[in-house]
Amino acid sequence: METKRIVVKIGSSSLTDAHGKLDKSKLRDHTDAVAKLKETGHDVIIVSSGAVAAGYCGLGYPSRPVTIAGKQAAAAVGQVMLLNSYADAFRNHGMTIAQLLLARQDFERREQMSHAYSALSELLRRSVIPVINENDSVSLEELTFGDNDMLSALVSGLVHADFLVILTDVNGLYDKNPSLYPDAARYNFLTELPVELLKETSSTSGSKVGTGGMKSKLRAARTALSLGVRTFIGKGSGPDKLVKILNGNGDGTYIGSADLRPSLKVSKQWIALHSPISGKIEIDDGAVHALMDEGKSLLPAGVKKIYGRFFAGEVIQIVDGYHHVLGKGQVNYTSQQLNEIKSLPSTMAMTRANSGHPEVVHRDNWVPWNAQIEPTTSEKERKQ
Repeated sequence: METKRIVVKIGSSSLTDAHGKLDKSKLRDHTDAVAKLKETGHDVIIVSSGAVAAGYCGLGYPSRPVTIAGKQAAAAVGQVMLLNSYADAFRNHGMTIAQLLLARQDFERREQMSHAYSALSELLRRSVIPVINENDSVSLEELTFGDNDMLSALVSGLVHADFLVILTDVNGLYDKNPSLYPDAARYNFLTELPVELLKETSSTSGSKVGTGGMKSKLRAARTALSLGVRTFIGKGSGPDKLVKILNGNGDGTYIGSADLRPSLKVSKQWIALHSPISGKIEIDDGAVHALMDEGKSLLPAGVKKIYGRFFAGEVIQIVDGYHHVLGKGQVNYTSQQLNEIKSLPSTMAMTRANSGHPEVVHRDNWVPWNAQIEPTTSEKERKQ
């Protein structure tokens, strides 16, 4: 059997009881299922919520705190409880876990993103189960990943996962709210996510202990799909639930075709999804054809106009003569240099700019618009 790399996202509602306390029987149900998946030969990464929900009772809060400071304090207490519970549960299966706390800023910094990939790859090589959560205790903004749904999608792309399982308390996606409409029909399989479905889905959280609603999960699934990762949203119980889900017999909705394959390298994921745009370059028709149709690099000869001020190594947007966005790329020259060498042959441009780069943007550092991913919340905020 072919070894697959699976990311399993476990939401707060799937880990806590009706009072918001960590439910160890629920946690054991998940760990038994992950262990069974591991025993069948697959690599598994857990993205786990539940730290805030597990920790607030220990701080004396009567219910989930609403202030950022309260949530951060609860996460600090709950993270210890959560990881100890995971470690104890997996120890019964003779398995070792590792903790990784990631913040949104870890994906925005290319070097840190690369380090996270290297650490996760090494852990999986050594058959360790990484348990990932957002670094809520020191996050600059309030739980920005949306109950870890988007975090699970980004992690699945980062490690080139074959499958993302988002476990929740609802058994999949419906054409309308099943709690309000008895005739609501479930989508068992979707090759892609229609924009209409995303617009019509409520963003309200379905539980008192979680922060992400179904819209958060749909956005995560959409990002995972753009990274070449099939996704399942649903529920299950028992030690065989994840094996059943992987075999196509899960109680939920499958999103993405069977032939979907991981697409973008880690470096291109950073350019497409996380990097801030520092400027813009307008190129001529010949360069458009070379970039978009022939898979070539952008040379100085094809550059017409430069907008904004940027440095070498920063990410810029590339547009055609009608200002249609073609994609994003990491530039080898400053804006000042480009203004001096635009439209010149590469050899002459390199001499004038005293540079060793014949390309303005190398194809290895270029992501066309049709391969890009919908911006995360952070990038949307930067553009506002």
